[in-house]
Amino acid sequence: MDSETSLAPPRAFARPGGWSAAAGTALAVGNFDGVHLGHAAIVRRLRAVADRRGVPAAVLTFDPHPASIVRPAAAPVPLTTPERRAELLLALGLDAVLVQPVDAGFVALEAEAFYRDVLRGRLRAVALVEGADFRFGAGRRGDVRLLGALAAADGVSLEVVPAVRAGEAAVSSSRVRALVAAGDVAAANRLLTAPWRASGTVVHGAHRGATLGFPTANLAGIATLLPAAGVYAARALVGAAGAAYPAAVHVGANATFGETAVSVEAHLVGFAGDLYGRRLEIDFLDRLRDTRRFDSTEELVERMRADVARAAEIAAADGQRAAVPAGTRSEHAT
Repeated sequence: MDSETSLAPPRAFARPGGWSAAAGTALAVGNFDGVHLGHAAIVRRLRAVADRRGVPAAVLTFDPHPASIVRPAAAPVPLTTPERRAELLLALGLDAVLVQPVDAGFVALEAEAFYRDVLRGRLRAVALVEGADFRFGAGRRGDVRLLGALAAADGVSLEVVPAVRAGEAAVSSSRVRALVAAGDVAAANRLLTAPWRASGTVVHGAHRGATLGFPTANLAGIATLLPAAGVYAARALVGAAGAAYPAAVHVGANATFGETAVSVEAHLVGFAGDLYGRRLEIDFLDRLRDTRRFDSTEELVERMRADVARAAEIAAADGQRAAVPAGTRSEHAT
C-alpha cells in the first residue's frame, strides 16, 4: 500500500492565523486522552524545543483510539472528544493539534513506515518529544529506542520526557479513567489540566424536575465515559460563550420513580431559559452522594434542596482551574 497517498489526512485544530509545517514541525504523538499532567509535561518540553528550533509545536493524536480497531472489545471508553482534546492541548500553548483518522489501514502501518510517511513525509517533523512509554506502528512494535534510532539516522532530534508521578503511581489516562468510573471525579481532576467534562444535547425527559421545583436538563448523545451513578457538584457551560452556572447533576436511574434506564440530568442554579436541542457541557467537580430510592416525594425534594445548595458552594469555591480560552477553538483543514 502507498500509505503516503492512501491515508486520510488529519484534521487540524490551530490557533487563529493557522499553522504550516512547511519549515518543519516539533511534534509529539499519542492519544493524549483526558489531557493530564503527564501530557502537560510533554507539551511544555515540546514548546521549548519548538521555540529553540523556530518551528511550530504540534501534537498528532488519533480518532478513534487505535485499540478500537485492533481489539474493540477491550478498547477504553474515551475521556475526551477529539474537539475537547484539541481545546485543552491548544490551551497549553501548542500551535496545532492534528487528529488523525484511524482505520485498519492506518493501524497496519509498520513502525518504520509510520515514521517515514507520516512523521517525516506528511508532517515534516524536525524534532520529536515523547513520553518514555510511547509505542507506535503495527502491533505497537515501535518504542522510543526504535524511534530514537530512526530519528538519529535522519538528523531529527528526540527528547524523552519521564512519567509524571502523583503519589506512588504515574499519572496516566487509564488511572484517570478508573477514578472517573468509580465516581471520584475530584481525585481525577487533580491529575488533569482542567476539570473532567461530559457534553451532550439537551432532550425532553419526564419533566418531573420542574414539577418538583428543580427543572433539569436531560443530556443525550454523550460520547465519553460516564462517572459512577451518583449526584455530583458541577459547572454547566451554556452557549458558544460558555456562560457558567453551578449545577447539581444526577447520573443513574431514577429509583424513586421505578426507572432502570441510566440518565444524566443537570439542574443549573440561577439559569432561566430553554435549553432543548442545545449542546451542554458539564464540568464535574465532586461527588456529593450515592443515588438512592426515597420513600416520599417530600423526602426527595428535601434532599435535592440540600444537594443543590452544596453543589453551588463547591462550584463557587472552585477557582483553581482556568477555563479553556475561547480563542483556541478555530479549525482549518490540512
